[in-house]
Amino acid sequence: MALLTKETQDKVIKLLIDEGLADAAAVKTATEEAAKNKQPLIAYLTSKGIINTEMVAHATAVAIGVQYVDLKNVTMDREMLLNLPQEVATRSMVVPVGEMNNQLIVAMIDVTNVQATDYLSTYTGKSIKAVMSSEEGIKQALAQYVGDFSSVKQAVRSTNEEMQQQSQDVKTITQDSPISKALTSILDFAIKSKASDIHIEPLEDSLVIRCRIDGVLRQVMELPKSIEPALVSRIKILSDLKIDEHRVPQDGQFAVKIGDKEVDLRIAIAPVVWGEQVVIRLLDKTGTTMDIEQMGMTGRALRMVMEGISKPNGMILTSGPTGSGKSTTLYALIKKIKDVKINIVTLEDPVEYKMDGVNQIQVNTDAGLTFASGLRSILRQDPDVIMVGEIRDSETANLAVQAALTGHLVFSTLHTNSAAGILPRLLEMEIEPFLLASTLNTVIGQRLVRRVTEKRTSYTSSDLETKELNEVVGDLLPKEQSQVATVSESLGYSGLPVVNNKGYTLVKGFDDKDSPGGYKGRAGLYETITVDEDIQKLIVAHATSADIMNVAKQKGTVTMRQDGMLKALSGITTMTEVNRVASDLA
Repeated sequence: MALLTKETQDKVIKLLIDEGLADAAAVKTATEEAAKNKQPLIAYLTSKGIINTEMVAHATAVAIGVQYVDLKNVTMDREMLLNLPQEVATRSMVVPVGEMNNQLIVAMIDVTNVQATDYLSTYTGKSIKAVMSSEEGIKQALAQYVGDFSSVKQAVRSTNEEMQQQSQDVKTITQDSPISKALTSILDFAIKSKASDIHIEPLEDSLVIRCRIDGVLRQVMELPKSIEPALVSRIKILSDLKIDEHRVPQDGQFAVKIGDKEVDLRIAIAPVVWGEQVVIRLLDKTGTTMDIEQMGMTGRALRMVMEGISKPNGMILTSGPTGSGKSTTLYALIKKIKDVKINIVTLEDPVEYKMDGVNQIQVNTDAGLTFASGLRSILRQDPDVIMVGEIRDSETANLAVQAALTGHLVFSTLHTNSAAGILPRLLEMEIEPFLLASTLNTVIGQRLVRRVTEKRTSYTSSDLETKELNEVVGDLLPKEQSQVATVSESLGYSGLPVVNNKGYTLVKGFDDKDSPGGYKGRAGLYETITVDEDIQKLIVAHATSADIMNVAKQKGTVTMRQDGMLKALSGITTMTEVNRVASDLA
């Protein structure tokens, strides 16, 4: 806030009282207390909650005769933000909000700061018109500088100029080169957006950058085709790959630190029709809670899993498509049982999250360290708990079963569509049914759905939505009001509605740049099967996954689709999102 004269301060307070925004009696009392405590009056009024900073900013703007703009909860135009680089805007606490006749309109906390406006005018080459906003509004607007691509655009221009002046040797690309700064900006955007993957895709005349955010790919920018060789070569250099190899796929990795985040990057480069495609998987070690409850597992599913991991031996298996969070679930479960009294050894490809107190081994197929050979080695290291990143073949599956039979607790993952699908899949890997029946504790199926953003609205379900909810979860919902508390506690979702045909209260988020589609963040959909005596009999009898799931449901298993519908009723996600992810499931 600008340093106000006594005259301006009195005007501001009078305006607030005249407009009914502040109570005159409360202001009078606070004035006496502020004078007694030798505190600035407006700061004292704000600290006591008599007025707020937004009121003060608006009244100050009126008092000194400048325009006021409220930036709280406003989605900024990204192109407009790029009129000032993030570093300059943050340092000066200004936000570009408009442009007219070569005049840049900026929102500031202190519009009387002539030095700041002169600096901005010199920096941009445009005359500056300052309007007033609150400190909170400015900070919210600055937070939308997620991915400042101005440096990428500058790098494109610089790289093109260099290529025109001379044939640049890609081996000479340095950390300070424009192309390196461009790559840093792309990574910075992806990390701040919590993207899981970056896709760099060459087209005939351009280079497209896409990011997978909350499981959905979004195009974030398009670059000139001319920048492709330098950008791909820089990634190859950092990943220690062959920069002169363009005919075969290459895989590599490197790590970066953006701000206070350390992120491992897994690189996959493949030749395509118009050049080389690069896919970068981001593994942010600081951004995952490793808390199974916060990830979305609750109620019956959580109780079954906790019972399974409390046993001294046996197998806990998770299943789901690529990117469904299987490994993260295993880490969260290992965190639950981690203790100095037990030896936990993992075999992973790659080691996604480093965890203190756990001995983690990286698979290296080039050196002969496969899941199977590594598992044999682990069994000679006196382990109590073993985690195998993925069961990919019969040899690894057999070794995992043998480890469970000999007194170890084994965690692993498989690629199947559902929890029940794990059992026939292992039988296909030539595991004897009686061995499988006696070693499996718990199997988990999972997928990820996007969470509804905090900026949301509620509505009553349509007739079709009501019918679908009743078909999928009608049997689970309480039948009368007296059952709500008991059923909600059993399923793990508070305040579930009584089953009806009139409609249910659902939510949807507001679609903006920070929350595409009205979603932000993800939660898991889970189904858990406890392998008891009845399920064991089905395994020995080579029953189908459908038969196994039918029996599991009779014993209390909530399916992934049911879990999704319960999450929709609880305001965590939407029915549209559940159907997008789990429409193929019963």
